Amino acid sequence: MELAETRNGAQMAAFKPTLPLSVGEAKVTHGGFDGPGYDNCSGYGSRVESLGSDALSAYETLDPPPHYDFYAKTEVFGRQKRFRPSLFQLHNDPKDSSPPFYEETNAEQITGEDSSEEDEEEQKEPPPEPTRFGWIHGVMIRCMLNIWGVILFLRLPWITAQAGIGLTWVIILLSSCITGITGLSTSAIATNGKVKKGGTYFLISRSLGPELGGSIGLIFAFANAVAVAMHTVGFAETVTDLMYEHGAVMVDRTNDIRIIGIITVTCLLGISLAGMSWESKAQIVFFLLIMLSFASYIVGTIIPASPEKQAKGFFSYKADIFATNFVPGWRGPEGSFFGMFSIFFPSATGILAGANISGDLRNPAVAIPKGTLMAIFWTTISYLILSATIGSCVVRDASGLLNDTLVQSTSSDDCVGLACHHGWNFTECIANKTCVYGISNYYQSISLVSAFAPLITAGIFGATLSSALACLVSAPKVFECLCRDKLYPFIGIFGKGYGKYEEPLRGYLLTYVIAACFILIAELNTIAPIISNFFLCSYTLINFSCFHASITNSPGWRPSFKFYSKWLSLLGAVICLVLMFLLTWWAALIAFGVVSLLLGYTLYKKPEVNWGSSVQASSYNRALSQCAGLNHVEDHVKNYRPQCLVLTGPPSRRPALVDLISCLTKDLSLMICGNVVTASPSAHAQGGPPPSGVQEVSSESHVTWLNKRKVRSFYRGVVAAELRTGVNMLLQGAGLGRMKPNVLLMGFKTNFSSDTPQAAHDYIAVLHDAFDLRYSVCLLRMKEGLDVSQSSQSHAEPQRSTLFQKKQEKKTIDVYWLSDDGGLTLLLPYLLTRRKRWARCKVRIFVGGDTDTKEEQKQEVIALIKKFRLGFHDVQVLPDIYQSPQPESVHQFETMLDRFRLDTNPKQDCDSGTASQLDEPWRITEQDLERNRAKSLRQIRLNEVVKDYSRDAALIVITMPVGMKRVCPNTLYLAWLDFLSRDLRPPVLLVRGNQENVLTFYCQ
Repeated sequence: MELAETRNGAQMAAFKPTLPLSVGEAKVTHGGFDGPGYDNCSGYGSRVESLGSDALSAYETLDPPPHYDFYAKTEVFGRQKRFRPSLFQLHNDPKDSSPPFYEETNAEQITGEDSSEEDEEEQKEPPPEPTRFGWIHGVMIRCMLNIWGVILFLRLPWITAQAGIGLTWVIILLSSCITGITGLSTSAIATNGKVKKGGTYFLISRSLGPELGGSIGLIFAFANAVAVAMHTVGFAETVTDLMYEHGAVMVDRTNDIRIIGIITVTCLLGISLAGMSWESKAQIVFFLLIMLSFASYIVGTIIPASPEKQAKGFFSYKADIFATNFVPGWRGPEGSFFGMFSIFFPSATGILAGANISGDLRNPAVAIPKGTLMAIFWTTISYLILSATIGSCVVRDASGLLNDTLVQSTSSDDCVGLACHHGWNFTECIANKTCVYGISNYYQSISLVSAFAPLITAGIFGATLSSALACLVSAPKVFECLCRDKLYPFIGIFGKGYGKYEEPLRGYLLTYVIAACFILIAELNTIAPIISNFFLCSYTLINFSCFHASITNSPGWRPSFKFYSKWLSLLGAVICLVLMFLLTWWAALIAFGVVSLLLGYTLYKKPEVNWGSSVQASSYNRALSQCAGLNHVEDHVKNYRPQCLVLTGPPSRRPALVDLISCLTKDLSLMICGNVVTASPSAHAQGGPPPSGVQEVSSESHVTWLNKRKVRSFYRGVVAAELRTGVNMLLQGAGLGRMKPNVLLMGFKTNFSSDTPQAAHDYIAVLHDAFDLRYSVCLLRMKEGLDVSQSSQSHAEPQRSTLFQKKQEKKTIDVYWLSDDGGLTLLLPYLLTRRKRWARCKVRIFVGGDTDTKEEQKQEVIALIKKFRLGFHDVQVLPDIYQSPQPESVHQFETMLDRFRLDTNPKQDCDSGTASQLDEPWRITEQDLERNRAKSLRQIRLNEVVKDYSRDAALIVITMPVGMKRVCPNTLYLAWLDFLSRDLRPPVLLVRGNQENVLTFYCQ
């Protein structure tokens, strides 16, 4: 106790700031106050004596001002982390009581001057800080490089030739619209709290939860790995074309692309493994190359075309070329709007390149919105300019032969193609479909237009390699975060980091292997549509995440980026979803199949993570709405459900009681495990329940135990001066609206003969209180008892097996329906038989009756039960329950009552006897015995009958008798229940409804 008090006093002293005389000397840092007067707020090293006996002055308060450390999860190097005092420390006098368990744990985590001194000696220098990037270098340039990929230089002219300038602009703007909406949604999510490493997966999983976040994390990491292959194949295509122009061939075109692609991706892997600093330097070089290539291209469109370029279809800016190329010219199997869109869209998917390295950004909440949106804007402008200029300068078909000029002898009517107006005749190659130049045939048309072709080649190298490098870095970063969350089996080995910056080397190797496999396809137009669906699936969930987080109205959704709309995000999600099926329906089905499979696995495993997702907020909203909606629905007997308040104490102490009621209520109705912790009245008189009691009833271990046992139950604990008061609190306060208990279940008080008479009196008083509140009441009695706490030697809460967890043998459930309580005595056995573990048990109904009319009474009961549609057919009438019990049994009953009887000394006057009974209300007088003699004999005889008929039953259900208040003493009533259910081998469930119908044979 002294240790606890000292520790608590140290905690209190730690929050006692020594303010300077001038408060103005304090300065604000990290959103709080930091100055010489607040230094003592950071530690717990002071002793309890430092508090002193003097009262705190107006400037000496235990309440520290707001500070950054109180909300941060990480420490700042160079100073000790500060901690906000708990409510216990502010509210309680440390000398009055010891702190609860969680306070001691908190103190142990924070205290320890010796350990902090050792840490200071070990960490004289700050830990190494990895390379951090701003919004321009880290996000905008990275996103622009990823967007300016292989499609820009190698496929955009061809797409312009197929779709025409007009529809190409539609494709570009539609893609930019989708990426723009996704960028707005990403910005909103990224600014709703501190973003860590994990990129897109981190954003989606922390917003929608692990179920959808985990599945999309795998898909997005895989899509980035395949994107490495796409951009590498584009680079290899360019190198192969250059080799062919100079007559250099290794094997053939396809195998040359494969060989060059594997060599290239291996070199990129080496750059990635060298670290982010080297990767970022390489990205700057690539960016400069692309800028130079753009400049060379724009200059080239202005320079008059030479005869060599005209032979290949370039005529500089011409209005008729622009007019002709403005309309579509579909060719080949891919010649359609959505075919072109599926090929172009991967070029717009680089918008998440900056978000994917969120862990390497200096300020992700600022960098991601700013850099992403600026990258989308500038790349969209560049795509529009390039498609318009290339379509205004180059015809669709050209032969490349200088001899194909239009001679004067040739009639203009015989010349086919737009080049005829400019002195060239490509009619032969157009007719034979052998043209090798023109934007419909020549992928390197931008190099043709450029003022200096090698710069375009360098730009292609820069665009393809930078995009491949960005994807090669993004995939392992996303996958690393997914692996460390341990949502899926067998992938944890890829989450291990190496080096001082914890680089995911295994993730890099996995990405390399996946990329190498897809490089072997060696066909850019085949790889691009596959990636489109995976990226569209990711964008769908990003937009839906923003919409879902907004629509739940959670107070925790407070993004600092305000320029978003939940309905625009929803529109973006729907557009992405529709486009997935319009582009490649089979790839969309595969993507949805993978997501559904991973989602089902996560829902089944239920990972133990809590990220405050919008799904959790939505669950709360739905539950609240449904509960409020029940207020408009009146109770009806057809919808009656036994909603049980089970007095288990700590649920782990009475597992049999929990398991039986769980069989009755699982997936059917409400179950609440109630726990009453009694505290001394003096503790309550001194100012409320003691902290130890509050800690015991509010411990999360009780809910954890129920969850591990797969019991669908709520837990509610209260602290009260006595059991009856606590149960009354539960009876009147448990539940919410219509979702409140209507049945009280308790374990039988088997020790009432050895316990104090007042305890027995209070136990029955609880039953009377429940009846007064119109509760039904059930008592469970087992021969071996219910409380297993005595057998536990450890502080852990083991999962003990009980009778009610096992599959029952082919036995009987014997129901003694001796009084009509509204039908609850019949309903509970029926609910049990609906469970698989009780399905083999046969229900037998026993009722009282006369020997003369035994058969008629049996038929009447069978007819009544048949109308209830319960399926019970075995009914037995017991006329012998009205016979006199055996004298030995009567003697045992009277002996049991001896300790409760009121002393009837003839010398004692009547007034003193009455006063004694008032002081001891549990006393039983002779008048009480005589007045209730018939009922007493009936319970004694019933016990004998039950022993005869139900010794081999799986469960015995008996209608519980009711003792009238102020007519039947509580101890006598308890004696009835005890004798009725004593010495029975099967479990006994005493049931009493509240005399209102719970069964009906009407349709309405």
